[in-house]
Amino acid sequence: MKYTWCLIRSLYGITFFLIITVPGAFSQKFPLVPDHEHWADSVLVTMTLDEKIGQLFMVAAYSNRDSAHEHEILRLVRDYHIGGLIFFQGGPVRQSRLLNTYQHSAKIPLWIGMDAEWGVGMRLDSTIRFPYQMALGAIQDNRLIYKMGKEIAWEFHRLGMHVNFAPVADINNNALNPVINFRSFGEDKENVTEKALAYMKGLQDRNIIASAKHFPGHGDTNVDSHSDLPVIHHPYAHLDSVELFPFKNLFREGIGSVMIAHLDVPSLDPAPNMPTTLSKPVVSGLLRDSLHFNGLVITDALNMQGVTKHYQPGEVELKALLAGNDVLLFPSDVSKSIAMIKSATVNNQIRVSYIDERVRKILVAKSWTGARYARDVEFGNLYEDLNNSHALILRRQLVEASLTVIKNNSVLPLRSLDSLQIASVTIGQEIPDVLQVRLSDYTTVDHFLVRAGEDMNVLCEKLKNYNLVILNVRGLSRNAVDQYGITDEMAGQAREIIASCPVILAWFGNPYGLASIPEFTNAQAVIIAYQDTPETSDLVPQLIFGGIGAAGKLPVSINDSFPAGTGIPVPSISRLSYGMPEEVGLDSKYLAWGIDSIAKYALMNQVAPGLQVLVARNGKVVLHKTYGFHTYDSLQKVAKEDLYDFASVTKITTSLPAIMKMHDERKLDLEDRLGDILPEFSHGNKKDLTFRRMMTHTAGLQSWIAFWTTTLKKNGKYKSRTLSPDSSANFQIRLTDHLYEYKDYKKKIYQMIRKSPLKPEQGYVYSDLSFIIYPSVVERLTGQPWESFLKNTFYHPLGANTLTYNPMKYFDLNQIIPTENDTFFRKVQLHGVVHDEGAAMLQGISGHAGLFGNANDLAKLMQMYLNGGSFGGEQYISSATMKKFEICQYCNEGVRRAIGFDRPIPGHPYDGTCAKDASDSSFGHSGYTGTYTWADPETGILFIFFCNRVYPTRLNVKISDLNIRPAMHQVIYDSRIMK
Repeated sequence: MKYTWCLIRSLYGITFFLIITVPGAFSQKFPLVPDHEHWADSVLVTMTLDEKIGQLFMVAAYSNRDSAHEHEILRLVRDYHIGGLIFFQGGPVRQSRLLNTYQHSAKIPLWIGMDAEWGVGMRLDSTIRFPYQMALGAIQDNRLIYKMGKEIAWEFHRLGMHVNFAPVADINNNALNPVINFRSFGEDKENVTEKALAYMKGLQDRNIIASAKHFPGHGDTNVDSHSDLPVIHHPYAHLDSVELFPFKNLFREGIGSVMIAHLDVPSLDPAPNMPTTLSKPVVSGLLRDSLHFNGLVITDALNMQGVTKHYQPGEVELKALLAGNDVLLFPSDVSKSIAMIKSATVNNQIRVSYIDERVRKILVAKSWTGARYARDVEFGNLYEDLNNSHALILRRQLVEASLTVIKNNSVLPLRSLDSLQIASVTIGQEIPDVLQVRLSDYTTVDHFLVRAGEDMNVLCEKLKNYNLVILNVRGLSRNAVDQYGITDEMAGQAREIIASCPVILAWFGNPYGLASIPEFTNAQAVIIAYQDTPETSDLVPQLIFGGIGAAGKLPVSINDSFPAGTGIPVPSISRLSYGMPEEVGLDSKYLAWGIDSIAKYALMNQVAPGLQVLVARNGKVVLHKTYGFHTYDSLQKVAKEDLYDFASVTKITTSLPAIMKMHDERKLDLEDRLGDILPEFSHGNKKDLTFRRMMTHTAGLQSWIAFWTTTLKKNGKYKSRTLSPDSSANFQIRLTDHLYEYKDYKKKIYQMIRKSPLKPEQGYVYSDLSFIIYPSVVERLTGQPWESFLKNTFYHPLGANTLTYNPMKYFDLNQIIPTENDTFFRKVQLHGVVHDEGAAMLQGISGHAGLFGNANDLAKLMQMYLNGGSFGGEQYISSATMKKFEICQYCNEGVRRAIGFDRPIPGHPYDGTCAKDASDSSFGHSGYTGTYTWADPETGILFIFFCNRVYPTRLNVKISDLNIRPAMHQVIYDSRIMK
């Protein structure tokens, strides 16, 4: 039997030799560089035997323990000359202080390692955690994983560390694996290999040693080697073709180290209860002789039950060394281990040259990583450096690239938002967070949080009012031992919802857990997010609505219907997305500092009691902040959901899109005459006015008419035929609770416009008058009421549901920002009603003023303009029409205006209403109440500024005097990162 085993081993060894000793098969990139070898040799010749033996050990160190632990580590460094430390839990500053102390105490510089599979945040608080390897296994662009490796390497250098015990190269082909599982890139050997190589190269391209683990493959176990010795019964042929595949490729590409697992693999070593860590046939025979691995061989932690269950401290370390390991990691008893190894050299059980060989490799590694210089870790900006914007962006990119859609019945991304009544139902989390906020950023969504003991009959009855339910399963676990966090109650709740509603299922956890709810296959769409983090909570809603796409593929199999590799590509459809400034080439620190500074300056100088700012670039909202309060009593803070009176921004958010739509449908041409469209203007001085001239404010119309003055007698009292303190059949237009306007007064307003003087020779004169009558133009052309047309054609399909006239009909008053204390016409504090008197007298509905909304919804409309008339996969306005309307029409006449839009003043960048660096093709508009929006097609920059500068009086003109809006707008341009 023993002879048969040896023959088999020899044959496999020959096979391996034939496979991997092909000329050029290996390119050992670590660490054979003459300079490093020279330093290692110069140190080695000076070392005593005790110092050499000490170099073989890496001892566990913590920065969250007491002084006794610190003193013990110092004792091991000074008295036993240990070679390195592996740091575990703690904090970056605490660890760095300790590390500096330990290095100062070491005769030979220590090399420092860490299990940082998903970054230093795996061990240290206040630092970045990248996604688990299972999530990374879903990513199709391995360059992102390479970048992650480089970023983690940079963090290691910043913390004075040298070896990352990653990547996990185990193939997780056992869903019940209690120790690898989510730490693996998946079950496909090719995918695992590609991901592990990318991670390794990222680390080692910045001279941090990577470590392939857990050789010879810990993926197909159902026992945790921390608590027992797992047994793997696969024959060698299976191990060779599956488990060893990633390791052989990593060796071929020059990985610096490999970590040996605590496994009992009879096909590799038939000795009973023999951990691979202590097995000479595995470490020396298979790894070194057959696979020709020449890098560092490092044991898994030698205090784990997988190895200590059958062997005693000291004995474990000696056997590990005899087996062929170079580095003894996390020994249970350093002094006993060193004593046994030293005794073994005296008894000729181990040759000193055998130790020298291993110590030399360790010293070369120290030189290659820079550990030989042992510089102090600097504390200044340590937290900032370890949480740098580049790393934060990379984490978002990794999460986004990992999102996996495994089923999609043509639901994702959501379209036709105006046809959807959406509910968001969350199981497993009882406190709302960014997920609910982000869903509501796209359209109206009602949110339900399912609690333990929830009456599902009541909930399902409520859900009948919706034609789409987004079911979010959260609060999950990453571990098989507790069924991945799915309780029987949670599974039952999910089943009932899926059975009773059209559902998009978003799974924020380990994909294996879905198998506990077989009914998930009945959902209309299924999204796997792998983890429940702020990034997944933010990005999954963006995927659902098409702000971002999905390209991930399952790294593991859920069942026969959803095997590894399943993944349905989902495109983005030009809706807004939400992210960080650096993602679109803006410096987040400068941008935030500049916007905050001007905002605080504005509040300090009482430009307005509060304000709100939104910045987007290339369709991504990267800043949305609020400042101050609704009023100067400082009782209610401004919120992002608050609605503002747009004032003249109404012109480009109502009249302009409507006229562009009519132009697209060939119902109106810019050269059409007003009198040909509206019969009431078919006579008089305005019948020949063209829409091009009117919309560029060059038709000779007077600026405005104080319509409200016609309602007053000479003594200042209201005319009884015009206004009444009570509502009635004849007085139906509400101006205030105690002031109602005659029902047909619109005719009087139109009459005043019709009879107003016309002076074309004046050239450019900004005028409200034509915009007041555009609603009638569109109603005549479409046969639809003005507001219904706008909401049905633009706002509701865009998901911009706060854009409305007369917001008190639809929103709580506390969500609406108040404007002026009107002391001359309505004689009340204006709140929830339009500020402009003319619009108020038109029932709050006009083409020049009257629209309300929040900044996020205005951004959707403005981004549609920037997208050339498209948004969310729909073409609202043709690109040709957009181009026609957004360019200067009469530049030869010295007029800067486009059709409806304002534009920069040519040749006078400091004199306009926008940033001096805004491009000549940029466009936007400002509003009397303090509102402002500007879009720049050349730079992709979109800026929205809201404030109620007219509170409590319109006499406050500090917003212009202090140049607040152009200055803040310029900050965005100044924050651009130049490449």
